[in-house]
Amino acid sequence: MLLFVSLVCLLISVAKVDMRHSGQRSCHLGGLAEEIASYEPVVKRIIDYVVAGPYKGKTYQELANFVDKFGARPSGTEVLEQSIDYMIQLTHNNHIHDITTEEVEVPHWARGEEELTMLEPRVKKMALLGLGHSVCTPPEGITAEVIIVNTFAELDNLPDCEVEGKIVLFVPIFTTYGDTIKYRVKGAAKAAAKGAVASLVRSITPFSINSPHTGDQTYDEDIRKIPAAAITLEDADLLKRIYLREEKIVLNLKMFSTLESKISRNTLVDYKGTEKPEKLVIVSGHIDSWDVGQGAMDDGGGLFISWAVPVILKHLNLRPRRTIRSIFWTAEEPGLIGAQAYEKKHRNEADNINFIMESDEGTFTPLGLTVAGNTEARCIIKEVLKLFKSINASTFIADDSPGSDITVIIETGVPGAGLYNDNGKYFWYHHTEGDTMNVQNEHELDLGAAFWTAAAYVIADITKDIPR
Repeated sequence: MLLFVSLVCLLISVAKVDMRHSGQRSCHLGGLAEEIASYEPVVKRIIDYVVAGPYKGKTYQELANFVDKFGARPSGTEVLEQSIDYMIQLTHNNHIHDITTEEVEVPHWARGEEELTMLEPRVKKMALLGLGHSVCTPPEGITAEVIIVNTFAELDNLPDCEVEGKIVLFVPIFTTYGDTIKYRVKGAAKAAAKGAVASLVRSITPFSINSPHTGDQTYDEDIRKIPAAAITLEDADLLKRIYLREEKIVLNLKMFSTLESKISRNTLVDYKGTEKPEKLVIVSGHIDSWDVGQGAMDDGGGLFISWAVPVILKHLNLRPRRTIRSIFWTAEEPGLIGAQAYEKKHRNEADNINFIMESDEGTFTPLGLTVAGNTEARCIIKEVLKLFKSINASTFIADDSPGSDITVIIETGVPGAGLYNDNGKYFWYHHTEGDTMNVQNEHELDLGAAFWTAAAYVIADITKDIPR
């Protein structure tokens, strides 16, 4: 009996895995499956043109030109607006002129001087990066004893009197970004609720060469705001070892910044459809970045493979039935601000969004798509992905939140997908000084641009709309 139960459990487990990668047990698309299969020659044409033909290396070259010219592009800065102007002109230069910008009020958080010093049990300077929207310390900084916790539950179980007046350091071990990010996003609010004077977090990354990782964090309106910053894995683990020896640790933290509102823009590039121009297939990436690194990976690559879609299709004289819209989201990093503004402005037109796609977790070797939608929608996209077996990009993963910006729109019922790529090292460089062109690879960008373009074209051209 025990053997039988174990076998049943194993079969259920396998079925669950299969469901995750298929979205459903079976797909019955009838003639649509044959129609999709008929796109194999055009998909091959696009791939050959980008990977081995006249467009080979173009995506990397254009991204490098952009990144080298502008570097980091934080929300609310003049350099971000200059980079938007550059992308508009670059699009015009490629003979695509249906371009619209939409103004968005965005936050501009500017990092000032930051310094962290361990005073006890010995003196040591430590690298840190303030988290987005963090408040400042007093001019002399905050000098306080440290208390270290692994989880929010550990913090909750401590009496308030043990936390009051101290700096709380969260030391979660990276599992996945989705699981671990809460300690960066909510750590300051949780620590402040217990009376802490500042919050530090072990950087949300699986790998470090003494490199702190920044990112956004949010305060609770009814809880006092305290300074929040990330430190390196090396320093966090050092402090934890000392702490576990029951030695007293005292830190001095100095952080200065400013916060104000500015006006930025979402950029919309339309490549009009021939039969259903009001229907949209959206490809997108965000143009802003953090103030560290150069935003080459997050999200320069996603920006440029989305920009390339209409450019490549125009070069090949391929125009789908539906309109393909490339969106360069502004102010993603401080909290999906551009996407929220777009959703609000275009809410009455949401029924015309046939499908929405986003690349915001790297543009390494493409493997497939993570897809949100109902069973039929997922069946259709799974069938489209079969066209990409030649470049090993046919993997289908069902995911109700397959992106960052596009989640704002997918939550309203619009089907969509995120780029699934071989990004095992993405979080090594994420939100650090290491996000530079050295992370990018020319051939991988070619594959990504080809995959993104061909997938968008097929979805925009097939006779059937993607169902809600």
